[in-house]
Formats: sequence, C-alpha cells, structure tokens
Amino acid sequence: MPPSELPPEERYKKAKEICYDLLAVRARTQEELRQALRRKGFDEETSETLLGKLDRAGLVNDAEFAELWVKSRHETQGLSRTALLAELRRKGVDGEIAAQAAGEVDRESEEQMARELVRKRLGSLGNVDEQTALRRLLGFLARKGYPEGLAYTVIKEELREFGAESTLLDDAYID
Repeated sequence: MPPSELPPEERYKKAKEICYDLLAVRARTQEELRQALRRKGFDEETSETLLGKLDRAGLVNDAEFAELWVKSRHETQGLSRTALLAELRRKGVDGEIAAQAAGEVDRESEEQMARELVRKRLGSLGNVDEQTALRRLLGFLARKGYPEGLAYTVIKEELREFGAESTLLDDAYID
C-alpha cells in the first residue's frame, strides 16, 4: 500500500522504520534519508517532521557524519581532500560543514597517503617503461582527487626510490 493511502500515524511509523533500517547499516545525512523517503513515496510533511525529530534526538548529525566519512574514506580509500569534499556534497552535506570536515586532512597527511598509494601500485605495474608507469600513476592519483603537482612530485620521488634512473622523470612535467 502506498504511504499516501496510510493513516497519518501509520505513515509516520512506516517512515520511521525505513529511517531506522537505513541508520542501522551506517550513519546517513539528512538529505540521504530525505531522498530515501521521497523514493518510497512519503510526503514532504511526514519526512520533515521525522527528520526534525531524528535530528533533535541526535540520530542524524551531518557534521558528525562528515567528520567520520572523511576519516574513513581517507584512510581506507586514500581519497584526497578534493574528492572527499565532492563526495560529501553529493551526499547533501552543507558546503561549509563539508569544507570543515575535509579540511581535517592536511597537506602532510594527503602527501603521505599519496606516497602509500603509489608504493602499493608500483608493485603491480610489472615491467612497464617509466613513461607508462608515470602516466598510469598520474591517472590513478587523479582519480583519487590528488592535485597534479602533488601527484607528480610524489610519483617522481617514489619512482626514483623504486629504481628509475632516466631523465624522463625530470622532463616529463612542465610547470
């Protein structure tokens, strides 16, 4: 039965069940819950009333969500500040809250993560020439949201550590 055909008390109860089920899996933003309720056919009034109560109860907090999301995705996926900011915005987190949470990843942490990612990836590149390795690694870090300058510097240093010796590394990137 569509939510619109349910009595108001039943409609609210069903919406609450849906939100609790989603929150049991992982933390969600208000916008994620709002969209889930909209997809299920709930009216705006029911959704907003429920979301307000969940917020006041501390079950939905976009700032806490953003902080946890940034920490988790940076550590497990190696995403840069830029990529994290984009993900938070897609999840409906306010721009200011998203920027503050993503700002917790400082340049040093971002560079260290880029180094770790490159080191892991170097082992799987096999016997490719330096130009191909450089291109693949630049693309890999770009997909993780790392700025080109940082990515190139890290890759150049890690390739030298790995044993690359040609002048390609000095000439491949022009500022």
